[in-house]
Amino acid sequence: MIQNYEMISKFKATLVKFDITYPYGEKEDEYGKVAEAARFSPDLLISEVGIQDYGEQENSDIAERFGVSKDDFPVIKLFVEGESEPIAYSGDIKADDIKNFIKKHSNVRLVLNKCLPKLDELAEKFMAASKYDERQAILSEANQIASGITSTEEIKYTDVYIKMMQKVLERGDGFIASEKERVKNIKDGKITAAKKEEMQGRLNILQSFIKKDEL
Repeated sequence: MIQNYEMISKFKATLVKFDITYPYGEKEDEYGKVAEAARFSPDLLISEVGIQDYGEQENSDIAERFGVSKDDFPVIKLFVEGESEPIAYSGDIKADDIKNFIKKHSNVRLVLNKCLPKLDELAEKFMAASKYDERQAILSEANQIASGITSTEEIKYTDVYIKMMQKVLERGDGFIASEKERVKNIKDGKITAAKKEEMQGRLNILQSFIKKDEL
């Protein structure tokens, strides 16, 4: 698929994983989560290129072309509309980390685990607003959305968005960075798996309050 630049050019961003011909395991599962999240995004293509180091050496020319070594598999690169060279991903092979990478380097958004799309948009709009009154209006809009949510889990995480907005209004933009550090320390501590998942959800929501150039 990577050979078909006409296909790639139809998307704002194309994520490509270079790997063995038949990949498996945790890293493949995490990449699959990214692909699943991108199913309904018209602006993002998720692709894989299987590289053979035996027999006909299938796709080895593509690996060489993009400077990919089998010793580094899996290698992930992001092709962004308007950019002449792909951007290499160097983080952990975790779905949410890869989604944040896509967000940072393109105009494509993928919803992170526990996040709510409409509130993600409001969080970004909230942080971009420069006036207190504008932010108050956005907070009111978030409260209005919250009033229509019935799912217990979604109510729980909606409250996080609203509390973050309230705290920023009280303490300023710097609250987000300090809160992110606090939640990360809790997540990295000795807590149950369920609590870790909850803290990761909070971290994902906090990402929506971080400006793109600060990711």
